[in-house]
Amino acid sequence: MKVYHLVPLAALSAAIVVPTEQVFGELAIEDRHSGAKDWFNEANSAKDHLLSEVEDIFEESSNKVKSAWSHISESAKSVVHSAYEQTSKNYKNVETEIKQTTDAFSEWIESAGSLASLGEHEGPPPHHGPPHHPPPGHKPPCHRKPHHPGHPHGPNLTVYQLIAGSEYTTTFTKLIDEYPELVATLNSTKANVTVFAPTNKAFEKIPEKAPKPSKEQLLAILQYHVLPEAYSAIRVLHTHTAPTLLVGEHLGSGSDLQRLTFRLGLRGLTVNWQSRIVAVNIFGTNGVIHGVDSIILPPPPGLKIIEFLPGEFSTLELGLAKTGLLEKLNTTDHNGGTLFAPNNWAFKKLGPRINAFLFSEHGAKYLKALLEYHVVPDHTLYSDAYYKADSSKVDDMEVGHFHVDLPTLLEDRTLSVDVGRLGGFITIRINAFTTVGLQDIVAQDGVIHIPRNVLIPPKTLNGVQEAWNGEELTVKDLKERLQPFVRNTKSDL
Repeated sequence: MKVYHLVPLAALSAAIVVPTEQVFGELAIEDRHSGAKDWFNEANSAKDHLLSEVEDIFEESSNKVKSAWSHISESAKSVVHSAYEQTSKNYKNVETEIKQTTDAFSEWIESAGSLASLGEHEGPPPHHGPPHHPPPGHKPPCHRKPHHPGHPHGPNLTVYQLIAGSEYTTTFTKLIDEYPELVATLNSTKANVTVFAPTNKAFEKIPEKAPKPSKEQLLAILQYHVLPEAYSAIRVLHTHTAPTLLVGEHLGSGSDLQRLTFRLGLRGLTVNWQSRIVAVNIFGTNGVIHGVDSIILPPPPGLKIIEFLPGEFSTLELGLAKTGLLEKLNTTDHNGGTLFAPNNWAFKKLGPRINAFLFSEHGAKYLKALLEYHVVPDHTLYSDAYYKADSSKVDDMEVGHFHVDLPTLLEDRTLSVDVGRLGGFITIRINAFTTVGLQDIVAQDGVIHIPRNVLIPPKTLNGVQEAWNGEELTVKDLKERLQPFVRNTKSDL
């Protein structure tokens, strides 16, 4: 059956979970104009309008779904049908708005500390309590549309029953039905779940000659579409990553959950950079469904992602191979990890002399030390969650500031990482200077962040470590910083 032809699991999964050229293009533009602040006011004012419009569209779609419950006669077909069709139309409006403010979006993230709060997350599915009403005489903000009136009817079907009753998700239903335990989870009312349900058209994107996955691989794919909590559309909009039902065998303690990443960009709101959300807030008695236009595959290992993006990481990959780190890191004997992966542009900013030195025979040992400073073993730091080494405890980062010193492969050198969060905006700053331009490229064995600069270890003066703050480096300066971590040979003397 065609439904089983899901994956060439390495190449195809990498293609579906890594950022597109368009995303990297946005990052490149931002890096090359990082000093330009003259259009910030325009970005700041556009921010409120964009997010207000996005929330209004989600709310409008949600209310259309809720009002449809009064017309249910046979099953949930009419509800899901209406939600998919209406939200698909509405998303075109979202994309138009986003295109008008794309240049400003990166600046909003960078300047999160100066922005107004985005408000609290939308609450759990309606069956947990009555809808919230403002105090008497309170008028809605001028930039928001008035709330639709509530409806006395609520959902009376589980998320599984909704999916099984929809003409848009028949293929997805056939796959779920192969796993009774998963069906039971999606039918249980003991806890709320979120399902990202691929439409039938999503399965048409699978290559005809794609190999048939094993039963275990197929279950992993299905589990990766389900979150163990309720995430309404507004909560998704305010979230960077979220755990799924899929246990990450190579994350932390081995029982940590593999995560998804969400991004608001030119294509609208996407899951793992590629799968676009095309229908939202289809509430059941035990959670919520969002429709997606592509299958969401579990991510490959981090180094495989680097390999599949030579246009961004060819310099990094060459350095890892040249120093033997590629072979050393390309194993499964680690429990998670964080890779701060500088792209080709970050290396270019070091200048031709430093690059020529690092990639020379004499500079290889310095290059190895430099790259070791970018690898954090066993600690997986997402922008909004922290999987500690050998611990089943997960730190979820709330609004505000989170600081952690992460160990690296470079002996006695840690990375001082500060994460600032306000609403849906998150900034990551390393060693008080370098910011992360692209966050949360989820991997099977951890996470990748792309810093705007190559990370330079601090140097020690009179017993005190002095961090690099972006000043111009010479080959001599770089060697002084890395000298304590390299072994000299006779040819160096």
